[in-house]
Formats: sequence, C-alpha cells, structure tokens
Amino acid sequence: MASDRVHVVDDDPAMRDSVGFLLGTEGLEVRLYKTGADLLDGLAKPSAGCVLTDIRMPGIDGLELLRRLRTAGHTLPVVMMTGHGDVPLAVEAMKLGACDFIEKPFDDEALIQAIRSALERGGVARAIDPGLREFVRRVGTLSERERQVLDHLVAGGTSKEIGRTLDISPRTVEIYRAKLMAKTQAESLQELVRWSVLAGLA
Repeated sequence: MASDRVHVVDDDPAMRDSVGFLLGTEGLEVRLYKTGADLLDGLAKPSAGCVLTDIRMPGIDGLELLRRLRTAGHTLPVVMMTGHGDVPLAVEAMKLGACDFIEKPFDDEALIQAIRSALERGGVARAIDPGLREFVRRVGTLSERERQVLDHLVAGGTSKEIGRTLDISPRTVEIYRAKLMAKTQAESLQELVRWSVLAGLA
C-alpha cells in the first residue's frame, strides 16, 4: 500500500540497508536513496507515505532536503535521523516542519514507532495534542533554575556548558535536569526537545 511507503535517505550503505531491511520486515514498502537529490528526482507528486532521512549528508543534507521538499509542495511527514549531540540541528529540523527526530544509535522499536506515528499522521497538520497542553502545564511547575536548565538543554547545551553559563557545577546541572525530566514526564532528551519545539518553547 502506497500509504505505507517509507522513503529512506542515507549516504551510509550499511545503515541504509539495515534500516530498509528492518522496515521491510514490518510489512512496510521501502524505497532506498543514496542522496537527497535522488529522492527529489524520483518522488512523484502527490506522493504518499513518509520520508526517513539522515540529517548529516554530503551535498543536500537533511535540513536542505526538508526545505526543498516543502518548496516543491510535498507534504510528506519527515523523520530525521540525528547523531549524538545534534540537538540544535534537530530543533531546527522540527521548526522547518519535520514531524519527529530519532537519535542514532536507536533501537529497532523506537524507529518503528517513529515511522508508524509519521505514517498515521500523513501530511495533515498536527492538531493541538492534549498531551502538548499537559506538557506546557507541567513546564509551568518548574522552578526558575529548572526552567533555565530546560532552555539550555533544548538549545543543545551540555551539562558542562550549562554549568559554565549558569555558574553552577555540571553535577548540579544533572540534578536540575533529573528534576525537570521528572516534572515534565519526558522519558528522554529527545522527547523533551520534541515537546518543547511543538510547544513553541524552543
């Protein structure tokens, strides 16, 4: 079924093949592309399914690919694969309209969940999610210092960098981080960043 089609773009052949194999075993129709240009050339309009692309690639990177897809009128949901520490890039991707990002190395289940969620969403603009309203309410319960740490985390700061900026030790930053993760009920930094971008906090 075309609506279950996943367009995978990654310049790393091993990664491309393993992701393609995994999604294929889930019964999804997979198309593999070495570059963003290959996808742009081969994509029919209108097109169904979703795009899974690496964010760091030679030539057209993931962000540029997302821009070009939108400029060309493609409304396919786009999931970005990011490397460790690419939080600022992930934030930028979500602001450009990516529906999700997943950090490498990821486990199979997390990837499948992100793809299923993107396929269910289709090209439809996201409605205000009750979970999003709840997240905003929880952010309102943070102390001033916890909120500062949240802002720096979402901007891609490490514990060491945040500590330097706020004049506290990295260990203290970790304590504030644990507290704000508990209060916002975010299960991971990825989830915290995603919710913060969707809520307009990043």
